[in-house]
Amino acid sequence: MGSDDGGERAASLYSLLETAMLNGPDPEGYLRDALARIGEHPINRVDELLPWNIAGQQLRKAA
Repeated sequence: MGSDDGGERAASLYSLLETAMLNGPDPEGYLRDALARIGEHPINRVDELLPWNIAGQQLRKAA
């Protein structure tokens, strides 16, 4: 990754994507959705953007 900091960032991203894969069928869709929401999302409710919470929201919308 070029540096220790780059390796840590890559590990965080890989971990997030793997968690998204375990919680829903489309990790790319999760990442796209989370990045679209994060700019206007309240910082004290950032846990709502975690993969298992977004997957639950998507399931409720589909029902």
